[in-house]
Amino acid sequence: MNRRNFIKSKVAGTTILASSGLVCKASARNTPKVKENTSVLDVDILVVGGGSAGHVAAIQAGRLGAKTVLLERNSQLGGTTTTGGVCFPGLFHAWGKQVISGIGWDLVAKSVEMDGRKLQDFTRNHRSHVPNHVTLNGQLYSLLAEEACLDAGVSLAYYQFPEKVTQIPEGWRVDVRGQGVKYQLRCKQIIDCSGNATVVGMLGLERMRGDTRQPGSQVVVYKGLDMEEVNKNAKQIQQMYNQAVTEGRLQKGDTWSGNVMPTIQSTRGNVNHIFGADSTDAGTQTQTNLAGRKSVLRMLKFLKTIPGGKNASINRMMNETATRETFRIKGETIITVHDYQTGRKFDDALCYSFYPIDLHTKNGVVPKHLKRGVVPTIPRGALIPKDSKNIMVAGRCLSSDRYANSAARVQASCMGMGQAAACTAVLAAKSSTTPKEVPLGEIHSLLREHGAIVPTKS
Repeated sequence: MNRRNFIKSKVAGTTILASSGLVCKASARNTPKVKENTSVLDVDILVVGGGSAGHVAAIQAGRLGAKTVLLERNSQLGGTTTTGGVCFPGLFHAWGKQVISGIGWDLVAKSVEMDGRKLQDFTRNHRSHVPNHVTLNGQLYSLLAEEACLDAGVSLAYYQFPEKVTQIPEGWRVDVRGQGVKYQLRCKQIIDCSGNATVVGMLGLERMRGDTRQPGSQVVVYKGLDMEEVNKNAKQIQQMYNQAVTEGRLQKGDTWSGNVMPTIQSTRGNVNHIFGADSTDAGTQTQTNLAGRKSVLRMLKFLKTIPGGKNASINRMMNETATRETFRIKGETIITVHDYQTGRKFDDALCYSFYPIDLHTKNGVVPKHLKRGVVPTIPRGALIPKDSKNIMVAGRCLSSDRYANSAARVQASCMGMGQAAACTAVLAAKSSTTPKEVPLGEIHSLLREHGAIVPTKS
Protein backbone atom coordinates (compact mmCIF):
# COMPACT_ATOMS: atom_id res chain seq x y z
CA MET A 1 0.00 0.00 0.00
CA ASN A 2 1.32 3.42 -0.93
CA ARG A 3 0.23 5.17 2.22
CA ARG A 4 1.34 8.65 1.21
CA ASN A 5 -0.78 8.44 -1.94
CA PHE A 6 -3.91 7.28 -0.14
CA ILE A 7 -5.93 9.92 -1.92
CA LYS A 8 -5.03 10.23 -5.59
CA SER A 9 -5.94 13.92 -5.74
CA LYS A 10 -3.42 16.43 -4.39
CA VAL A 11 -4.88 16.98 -0.97
CA ALA A 12 -2.49 19.76 0.05
CA GLY A 13 -3.57 21.81 -2.96
CA THR A 14 -7.30 21.45 -2.47
CA THR A 15 -9.68 23.88 -0.86
CA ILE A 16 -12.82 22.07 0.23
CA LEU A 17 -16.11 23.91 0.21
CA ALA A 18 -14.76 27.39 0.74
CA SER A 19 -18.33 28.64 0.98
CA SER A 20 -18.91 26.43 4.04
CA GLY A 21 -16.18 28.07 6.06
CA LEU A 22 -13.53 25.37 5.68
CA VAL A 23 -10.04 26.52 4.88
CA CYS A 24 -7.03 24.66 3.57
CA LYS A 25 -3.53 25.56 2.40
CA ALA A 26 -4.08 26.56 -1.20
CA SER A 27 -3.22 29.41 -3.54
CA ALA A 28 -5.68 31.13 -5.85
CA ARG A 29 -4.23 29.45 -8.91
CA ASN A 30 -4.67 25.89 -7.63
CA THR A 31 -8.02 26.38 -5.93
CA PRO A 32 -10.70 24.45 -7.85
CA LYS A 33 -13.95 26.14 -8.74
CA VAL A 34 -16.75 25.17 -6.38
CA LYS A 35 -20.42 25.56 -7.21
CA GLU A 36 -22.13 28.04 -4.92
CA ASN A 37 -24.88 25.54 -4.03
CA THR A 38 -22.49 22.75 -3.09
CA SER A 39 -23.67 21.44 0.28
CA VAL A 40 -22.14 17.98 0.67
CA LEU A 41 -18.45 17.29 1.17
CA ASP A 42 -16.89 13.83 0.79
CA VAL A 43 -13.83 13.21 2.95
CA ASP A 44 -11.99 10.25 4.40
CA ILE A 45 -11.38 11.25 8.02
CA LEU A 46 -13.35 13.64 10.22
CA VAL A 47 -11.64 14.73 13.43
CA VAL A 48 -13.91 16.42 15.96
CA GLY A 49 -12.00 18.66 18.38
CA GLY A 50 -8.59 20.27 17.88
CA GLY A 51 -7.19 19.85 21.39
CA SER A 52 -4.22 17.79 22.53
CA ALA A 53 -5.40 14.65 20.75
CA GLY A 54 -7.33 16.20 17.87
CA HIS A 55 -4.76 18.37 16.15
CA VAL A 56 -2.19 15.55 16.30
CA ALA A 57 -4.72 13.09 14.86
CA ALA A 58 -5.57 15.46 12.02
CA ILE A 59 -1.91 16.11 11.18
CA GLN A 60 -1.19 12.37 11.10
CA ALA A 61 -4.19 11.59 8.90
CA GLY A 62 -3.27 14.41 6.53
CA ARG A 63 0.34 13.27 6.28
CA LEU A 64 -0.91 9.82 5.30
CA GLY A 65 -2.73 11.36 2.35
CA ALA A 66 -6.23 11.05 3.77
CA LYS A 67 -8.63 13.85 2.94
CA THR A 68 -9.13 15.18 6.45
CA VAL A 69 -11.40 17.79 8.05
CA LEU A 70 -10.90 19.06 11.59
CA LEU A 71 -13.87 20.67 13.37
CA GLU A 72 -12.96 22.91 16.30
CA ARG A 73 -15.56 24.89 18.27
CA ASN A 74 -13.01 27.48 19.41
CA SER A 75 -10.64 29.79 17.56
CA GLN A 76 -7.34 27.92 17.84
CA LEU A 77 -5.75 24.50 18.16
CA GLY A 78 -4.16 23.03 21.26
CA GLY A 79 -7.06 22.78 23.72
CA THR A 80 -5.81 22.48 27.28
CA THR A 81 -2.31 23.59 26.26
CA THR A 82 -3.44 26.80 24.60
CA THR A 83 -7.07 27.76 25.25
CA GLY A 84 -6.94 26.23 28.73
CA GLY A 85 -3.57 27.81 29.45
CA VAL A 86 -1.89 24.68 30.85
CA CYS A 87 1.12 25.40 28.66
CA PHE A 88 3.42 22.93 30.35
CA PRO A 89 2.46 19.56 28.85
CA GLY A 90 3.69 16.24 30.13
CA LEU A 91 4.78 13.69 30.48
CA PHE A 92 6.78 12.49 27.49
CA HIS A 93 9.48 10.82 29.58
CA ALA A 94 9.50 8.15 32.27
CA TRP A 95 12.37 6.94 34.41
CA GLY A 96 14.97 8.78 32.35
CA LYS A 97 13.71 7.58 28.96
CA GLN A 98 11.32 8.97 26.38
CA VAL A 99 8.09 6.99 26.13
CA ILE A 100 5.94 9.28 23.95
CA SER A 101 7.29 10.89 20.79
CA GLY A 102 6.02 11.50 17.26
CA ILE A 103 4.00 14.47 16.04
CA GLY A 104 3.05 15.96 19.41
CA TRP A 105 6.57 15.79 20.78
CA ASP A 106 8.01 17.27 17.57
CA LEU A 107 5.68 20.27 17.89
CA VAL A 108 6.54 20.71 21.56
CA ALA A 109 10.29 20.57 20.89
CA LYS A 110 10.00 22.91 17.91
CA SER A 111 8.03 25.48 19.89
CA VAL A 112 10.64 25.45 22.69
CA GLU A 113 13.46 25.94 20.18
CA MET A 114 11.61 28.68 18.31
CA ASP A 115 10.96 30.43 21.62
CA GLY A 116 14.74 30.67 22.14
CA ARG A 117 14.93 28.19 24.99
CA LYS A 118 16.33 24.71 25.56
CA LEU A 119 14.69 21.51 26.77
CA GLN A 120 15.65 20.26 30.22
CA ASP A 121 17.66 17.11 30.91
CA PHE A 122 15.13 14.28 30.98
CA THR A 123 17.65 11.60 31.94
CA ARG A 124 17.55 12.73 35.56
CA ASN A 125 15.10 10.97 37.84
CA HIS A 126 13.07 13.24 40.10
CA ARG A 127 10.87 12.37 43.04
CA SER A 128 8.21 14.70 41.63
CA HIS A 129 6.78 14.61 38.12
CA VAL A 130 6.77 18.41 37.85
CA PRO A 131 10.38 18.87 36.56
CA ASN A 132 9.55 16.78 33.47
CA HIS A 133 6.77 19.08 32.32
CA VAL A 134 7.85 21.13 29.29
CA THR A 135 7.15 24.84 29.62
CA LEU A 136 5.77 26.27 26.38
CA ASN A 137 4.71 29.53 24.85
CA GLY A 138 1.07 28.54 24.30
CA GLN A 139 0.38 31.12 21.61
CA LEU A 140 3.44 30.02 19.64
CA TYR A 141 2.45 26.39 19.99
CA SER A 142 -1.00 27.10 18.52
CA LEU A 143 0.62 28.77 15.49
CA LEU A 144 2.94 25.83 14.87
CA ALA A 145 0.11 23.31 15.27
CA GLU A 146 -1.99 25.22 12.76
CA GLU A 147 0.92 25.42 10.32
CA ALA A 148 1.48 21.67 10.60
CA CYS A 149 -2.21 21.00 9.89
CA LEU A 150 -2.21 23.19 6.82
CA ASP A 151 1.07 21.73 5.54
CA ALA A 152 -0.49 18.26 5.88
CA GLY A 153 -3.46 19.34 3.79
CA VAL A 154 -5.95 19.30 6.66
CA SER A 155 -9.06 21.43 6.16
CA LEU A 156 -9.64 23.46 9.32
CA ALA A 157 -13.14 24.43 10.39
CA TYR A 158 -13.11 26.77 13.37
CA TYR A 159 -16.31 27.73 15.23
CA GLN A 160 -18.00 24.63 13.83
CA PHE A 161 -19.38 21.45 15.37
CA PRO A 162 -21.37 18.33 14.43
CA GLU A 163 -25.12 18.83 14.84
CA LYS A 164 -26.27 15.38 13.73
CA VAL A 165 -24.44 12.17 12.82
CA THR A 166 -26.07 9.43 10.75
CA GLN A 167 -24.62 6.05 9.83
CA ILE A 168 -24.60 5.34 6.08
CA PRO A 169 -23.17 2.42 4.06
CA GLU A 170 -19.99 4.39 3.25
CA GLY A 171 -19.45 5.44 6.87
CA TRP A 172 -21.10 8.58 8.23
CA ARG A 173 -23.14 11.58 7.16
CA VAL A 174 -22.49 14.51 9.48
CA ASP A 175 -24.56 17.68 9.61
CA VAL A 176 -22.19 20.50 10.51
CA ARG A 177 -23.26 23.86 11.88
CA GLY A 178 -21.29 26.95 12.74
CA GLN A 179 -21.40 30.70 12.72
CA GLY A 180 -23.25 31.45 9.49
CA VAL A 181 -22.57 28.03 7.95
CA LYS A 182 -24.46 24.76 7.57
CA TYR A 183 -23.48 21.82 5.41
CA GLN A 184 -23.04 18.05 5.36
CA LEU A 185 -19.94 15.87 5.40
CA ARG A 186 -19.76 12.29 4.23
CA CYS A 187 -16.79 10.54 5.79
CA LYS A 188 -15.43 7.03 6.14
CA GLN A 189 -14.11 7.31 9.68
CA ILE A 190 -14.66 9.65 12.65
CA ILE A 191 -12.13 10.34 15.40
CA ASP A 192 -13.93 11.94 18.34
CA CYS A 193 -11.39 14.11 20.19
CA SER A 194 -13.95 16.43 21.72
CA GLY A 195 -12.94 15.62 25.29
CA ASN A 196 -16.59 14.93 26.11
CA ALA A 197 -17.06 12.07 23.59
CA THR A 198 -19.67 14.33 21.98
CA VAL A 199 -20.13 12.30 18.80
CA VAL A 200 -20.23 9.03 20.73
CA GLY A 201 -23.07 10.48 22.81
CA MET A 202 -24.93 11.71 19.73
CA LEU A 203 -24.87 8.15 18.38
CA GLY A 204 -26.41 6.78 21.55
CA LEU A 205 -23.33 4.75 22.41
CA GLU A 206 -22.64 4.28 26.10
CA ARG A 207 -20.65 6.89 28.02
CA MET A 208 -19.64 6.94 31.67
CA ARG A 209 -19.75 9.84 34.08
CA GLY A 210 -19.75 10.01 37.85
CA ASP A 211 -21.95 12.15 40.05
CA THR A 212 -18.86 14.08 41.14
CA ARG A 213 -16.41 15.68 38.73
CA GLN A 214 -12.93 16.95 39.33
CA PRO A 215 -12.75 20.74 39.72
CA GLY A 216 -11.47 22.82 36.83
CA SER A 217 -8.90 25.61 36.87
CA GLN A 218 -9.02 29.20 35.63
CA VAL A 219 -5.38 29.71 34.71
CA VAL A 220 -4.13 33.11 35.87
CA VAL A 221 -0.78 34.70 36.68
CA TYR A 222 -0.65 37.85 38.79
CA LYS A 223 1.82 40.73 38.52
CA GLY A 224 2.68 44.04 40.17
CA LEU A 225 3.33 42.69 43.65
CA ASP A 226 6.39 43.65 45.66
CA MET A 227 7.58 40.09 46.19
CA GLU A 228 10.22 41.07 48.73
CA GLU A 229 7.51 42.60 50.88
CA VAL A 230 5.12 39.72 50.21
CA ASN A 231 7.64 37.04 51.17
CA LYS A 232 8.63 38.95 54.31
CA ASN A 233 4.99 38.98 55.43
CA ALA A 234 3.98 35.50 54.26
CA LYS A 235 2.63 34.39 57.64
CA GLN A 236 0.48 37.51 58.01
CA ILE A 237 -0.81 37.18 54.44
CA GLN A 238 -1.86 33.58 55.08
CA GLN A 239 -3.75 34.72 58.17
CA MET A 240 -5.43 37.47 56.12
CA TYR A 241 -6.39 34.88 53.52
CA ASN A 242 -7.90 32.56 56.15
CA GLN A 243 -9.89 35.46 57.56
CA ALA A 244 -11.15 36.43 54.09
CA VAL A 245 -12.40 32.88 53.52
CA THR A 246 -14.13 32.88 56.92
CA GLU A 247 -15.84 36.18 56.10
CA GLY A 248 -16.88 35.03 52.61
CA ARG A 249 -14.76 37.54 50.70
CA LEU A 250 -12.84 34.54 49.32
CA GLN A 251 -14.08 31.01 48.73
CA LYS A 252 -12.57 27.59 49.15
CA GLY A 253 -11.10 26.80 45.76
CA ASP A 254 -9.69 30.27 45.15
CA THR A 255 -6.47 28.46 45.96
CA TRP A 256 -5.83 24.72 45.54
CA SER A 257 -5.68 23.67 49.17
CA GLY A 258 -5.88 26.82 51.27
CA ASN A 259 -2.22 27.88 50.93
CA VAL A 260 -2.16 31.33 49.38
CA MET A 261 1.57 31.79 48.74
CA PRO A 262 1.86 29.34 45.79
CA THR A 263 -0.99 31.23 44.12
CA ILE A 264 0.87 34.53 44.47
CA GLN A 265 4.22 33.12 43.40
CA SER A 266 3.10 30.95 40.48
CA THR A 267 4.35 31.70 36.99
CA ARG A 268 2.28 28.88 35.44
CA GLY A 269 -1.11 29.93 36.79
CA ASN A 270 -2.69 26.56 37.52
CA VAL A 271 -3.50 27.74 41.04
CA ASN A 272 -7.22 27.41 41.79
CA HIS A 273 -10.09 24.96 41.79
CA ILE A 274 -13.41 25.77 40.13
CA PHE A 275 -15.84 23.32 41.70
CA GLY A 276 -18.53 21.87 39.47
CA ALA A 277 -16.60 22.76 36.31
CA ASP A 278 -18.31 21.23 33.29
CA SER A 279 -17.74 21.68 29.55
CA THR A 280 -20.51 19.34 28.38
CA ASP A 281 -22.43 22.03 26.52
CA ALA A 282 -22.51 25.77 25.93
CA GLY A 283 -24.61 26.41 29.02
CA THR A 284 -22.38 24.52 31.45
CA GLN A 285 -19.22 25.96 29.90
CA THR A 286 -20.65 29.46 30.29
CA GLN A 287 -21.39 28.87 33.97
CA THR A 288 -17.93 27.36 34.44
CA ASN A 289 -16.25 30.36 32.81
CA LEU A 290 -18.26 32.78 34.95
CA ALA A 291 -17.29 30.92 38.11
CA GLY A 292 -13.63 30.93 37.08
CA ARG A 293 -13.57 34.65 36.38
CA LYS A 294 -15.32 35.47 39.65
CA SER A 295 -12.65 33.49 41.47
CA VAL A 296 -9.88 35.47 39.79
CA LEU A 297 -11.53 38.81 40.56
CA ARG A 298 -12.04 37.87 44.21
CA MET A 299 -8.39 36.95 44.53
CA LEU A 300 -7.19 40.11 42.79
CA LYS A 301 -9.24 42.31 45.13
CA PHE A 302 -7.74 40.43 48.07
CA LEU A 303 -4.17 40.74 46.79
CA LYS A 304 -4.54 44.52 46.65
CA THR A 305 -5.07 44.53 50.42
CA ILE A 306 -1.99 42.54 51.45
CA PRO A 307 1.47 43.94 52.26
CA GLY A 308 3.24 44.56 48.96
CA GLY A 309 0.08 44.10 46.92
CA LYS A 310 -1.34 47.56 46.29
CA ASN A 311 -0.23 47.47 42.62
CA ALA A 312 -1.37 43.87 42.02
CA SER A 313 -2.85 43.19 38.62
CA ILE A 314 -3.32 40.36 36.11
CA ASN A 315 -0.37 39.38 33.96
CA ARG A 316 -2.05 36.55 32.06
CA MET A 317 -5.49 34.96 32.25
CA MET A 318 -7.06 32.47 29.86
CA ASN A 319 -10.44 33.24 28.35
CA GLU A 320 -11.80 29.78 29.17
CA THR A 321 -11.82 27.78 32.38
CA ALA A 322 -10.16 24.41 31.78
CA THR A 323 -12.06 21.29 32.82
CA ARG A 324 -10.50 18.00 33.87
CA GLU A 325 -13.37 15.57 33.64
CA THR A 326 -16.68 15.06 31.87
CA PHE A 327 -17.70 11.94 29.93
CA ARG A 328 -15.65 8.81 29.23
CA ILE A 329 -16.67 6.22 26.69
CA LYS A 330 -17.45 2.63 27.56
CA GLY A 331 -15.06 0.95 25.17
CA GLU A 332 -14.16 -2.53 24.06
CA THR A 333 -11.65 -2.34 26.92
CA ILE A 334 -11.89 -0.31 30.14
CA ILE A 335 -8.53 0.65 31.65
CA THR A 336 -8.70 0.24 35.42
CA VAL A 337 -6.57 2.01 37.97
CA HIS A 338 -4.96 -1.37 38.70
CA ASP A 339 -4.06 -1.72 35.01
CA TYR A 340 -2.53 1.75 35.08
CA GLN A 341 -0.65 1.49 38.35
CA THR A 342 0.83 -1.92 37.47
CA GLY A 343 1.81 -0.87 33.95
CA ARG A 344 -0.26 -3.56 32.26
CA LYS A 345 1.03 -4.30 28.76
CA PHE A 346 -2.17 -4.76 26.79
CA ASP A 347 -1.95 -7.12 23.81
CA ASP A 348 -3.38 -4.38 21.57
CA ALA A 349 -1.39 -1.51 23.10
CA LEU A 350 -0.90 1.45 20.73
CA CYS A 351 1.01 3.92 22.87
CA TYR A 352 2.34 4.59 26.35
CA SER A 353 0.96 6.91 29.02
CA PHE A 354 2.82 8.17 32.06
CA TYR A 355 1.60 10.32 34.94
CA PRO A 356 0.78 9.97 38.63
CA ILE A 357 -2.79 9.17 39.62
CA ASP A 358 -3.88 12.80 39.85
CA LEU A 359 -7.46 13.07 41.10
CA HIS A 360 -8.31 16.64 42.12
CA THR A 361 -10.91 16.94 44.89
CA LYS A 362 -12.48 19.56 47.15
CA ASN A 363 -9.47 19.15 49.44
CA GLY A 364 -6.85 19.71 46.76
CA VAL A 365 -4.71 17.08 45.05
CA VAL A 366 -2.05 14.69 46.29
CA PRO A 367 -0.57 12.82 43.30
CA LYS A 368 -0.01 9.07 43.78
CA HIS A 369 3.19 8.33 41.93
CA LEU A 370 3.74 5.10 40.05
CA LYS A 371 6.25 2.57 41.30
CA ARG A 372 9.70 2.84 39.80
CA GLY A 373 9.94 1.35 36.31
CA VAL A 374 6.18 1.22 35.71
CA VAL A 375 5.01 2.66 32.37
CA PRO A 376 1.30 2.09 31.54
CA THR A 377 -0.03 1.43 28.03
CA ILE A 378 -3.14 2.50 26.15
CA PRO A 379 -4.89 -0.32 24.25
CA ARG A 380 -6.76 0.06 20.99
CA GLY A 381 -9.88 -1.29 22.73
CA ALA A 382 -9.97 1.75 25.04
CA LEU A 383 -10.27 4.03 22.00
CA ILE A 384 -13.14 2.13 20.35
CA PRO A 385 -16.67 2.60 21.72
CA LYS A 386 -18.24 -0.74 22.53
CA ASP A 387 -20.37 -2.20 19.72
CA SER A 388 -19.40 0.57 17.30
CA LYS A 389 -18.10 0.70 13.73
CA ASN A 390 -15.96 3.31 12.00
CA ILE A 391 -15.47 5.58 14.99
CA MET A 392 -12.69 5.97 17.52
CA VAL A 393 -11.93 8.41 20.31
CA ALA A 394 -8.67 9.89 21.50
CA GLY A 395 -7.94 12.04 24.50
CA ARG A 396 -9.40 12.30 27.97
CA CYS A 397 -12.68 10.59 26.99
CA LEU A 398 -10.93 7.23 26.51
CA SER A 399 -12.48 4.19 28.14
CA SER A 400 -11.14 4.07 31.69
CA ASP A 401 -12.26 4.21 35.26
CA ARG A 402 -12.14 7.54 37.06
CA TYR A 403 -8.81 7.06 38.81
CA ALA A 404 -7.01 5.74 35.72
CA ASN A 405 -8.48 8.62 33.73
CA SER A 406 -7.03 11.15 36.17
CA ALA A 407 -3.58 10.10 34.92
CA ALA A 408 -4.23 9.11 31.30
CA ARG A 409 -6.00 12.41 30.50
CA VAL A 410 -2.81 14.52 30.41
CA GLN A 411 -1.57 16.20 27.24
CA ALA A 412 1.35 13.99 26.20
CA SER A 413 -0.75 10.84 26.57
CA CYS A 414 -3.57 12.45 24.56
CA MET A 415 -1.11 13.35 21.79
CA GLY A 416 0.07 9.74 21.65
CA MET A 417 -3.52 8.51 21.48
CA GLY A 418 -4.36 10.98 18.72
CA GLN A 419 -1.54 9.81 16.49
CA ALA A 420 -2.36 6.14 17.12
CA ALA A 421 -6.07 6.63 16.42
CA ALA A 422 -5.32 8.45 13.17
CA CYS A 423 -3.06 5.67 11.88
CA THR A 424 -5.73 3.12 12.74
CA ALA A 425 -8.56 5.13 11.16
CA VAL A 426 -6.66 5.78 7.93
CA LEU A 427 -5.76 2.11 7.55
CA ALA A 428 -9.41 1.20 8.19
CA ALA A 429 -10.61 3.70 5.60
CA LYS A 430 -8.10 2.44 3.04
CA SER A 431 -9.10 -1.20 3.45
CA SER A 432 -12.84 -0.51 3.91
CA THR A 433 -12.87 -2.17 7.31
CA THR A 434 -13.42 -1.06 10.91
CA PRO A 435 -10.70 0.14 13.33
CA LYS A 436 -10.79 -3.00 15.47
CA GLU A 437 -10.23 -5.22 12.41
CA VAL A 438 -7.05 -3.48 11.21
CA PRO A 439 -4.02 -5.76 11.75
CA LEU A 440 -2.12 -4.52 14.79
CA GLY A 441 1.22 -5.00 13.05
CA GLU A 442 0.23 -2.56 10.31
CA ILE A 443 -0.71 0.08 12.86
CA HIS A 444 2.56 -0.34 14.75
CA SER A 445 4.59 -0.19 11.54
CA LEU A 446 2.88 3.01 10.45
CA LEU A 447 3.34 4.61 13.86
CA ARG A 448 7.06 3.83 13.90
CA GLU A 449 7.39 5.21 10.37
CA HIS A 450 6.06 8.52 11.68
CA GLY A 451 8.26 8.73 14.75
CA ALA A 452 5.97 7.33 17.44
CA ILE A 453 7.14 4.99 20.19
CA VAL A 454 5.22 1.70 20.16
CA PRO A 455 4.87 -0.35 23.37
CA THR A 456 6.71 -3.63 23.52
CA LYS A 457 5.93 -6.69 25.61
CA SER A 458 9.40 -6.83 27.18
